[in-house]
Amino acid sequence: MRILFLGDVVGISGCSKLTSNLLKEKKEKEIDFVIVNGENAAQQGVGLTSEICKDFFNCGVDVITTGNHVWNQKEIIKFIDKEKRLLRPKNLFEPAPGKGFNIYSSKNNIKIGVLNLMGNVFMKKCEDAFQESQKFLNEYKLKKDFDFLVIDFHGEITSEKNAIGHFFDGKATLIVGTHTHIPTNDARILNNGTGYQTDAGMCGDYDSVIGMNKENSLNRFLKKNSVKHFPATGDATLCGVIVDCDIKTGLAIDIKSYIYGDQLKNI
Repeated sequence: MRILFLGDVVGISGCSKLTSNLLKEKKEKEIDFVIVNGENAAQQGVGLTSEICKDFFNCGVDVITTGNHVWNQKEIIKFIDKEKRLLRPKNLFEPAPGKGFNIYSSKNNIKIGVLNLMGNVFMKKCEDAFQESQKFLNEYKLKKDFDFLVIDFHGEITSEKNAIGHFFDGKATLIVGTHTHIPTNDARILNNGTGYQTDAGMCGDYDSVIGMNKENSLNRFLKKNSVKHFPATGDATLCGVIVDCDIKTGLAIDIKSYIYGDQLKNI
């Protein structure tokens, strides 16, 4: 079983690169299941819409995860209750629309659990990520409730992402960080068999400041004339990880970073 996880899709540039190339990439790399973080996919670079979700599903995405910008486009509040392939962070304060976890069937009726969590440090207030993770593990078990478990941990700081990785080591197939939009060069299998990367990076224009127009971003830092952040619109690069999974154990056999585009290179 081979799973592709792609980091935050940013604006029109990221959407275009994804929808134009994913089906081809899935075929060439023999990908069985695709998870994409879509919380920055809207034209404004924050939130996502129902039409964007449909475009993603039509191009081969199986599940869309989100983060702190999940509600920026208000229409998604109603849509997320109907669309089970769209997740929001499970540890948002309840009650909240939608779900933060679901189990999906892939080919040969393989069951894949996808859990969406959000960090607590320098992020919007939400329930304690580690307490919610413990509650989750008290209720669900790898190879009992699902064959594989993939976790998107949407967080700001590397230490929190490292810690959640070790917390789930041996109890999840893959843990990937999102939110900071810069891919980390640390894809590896942890001691007890869980695939891990601190941040998947983004699917967007890297000639930017984390996906946003660089000139306007610099002006904001320099306190010069600037406007509200808006995405860069150059050719995008897709970034994430590919993990090969063992159906017997539910753990990772191999993991490698994934980069598709001309702006970054695999090392």
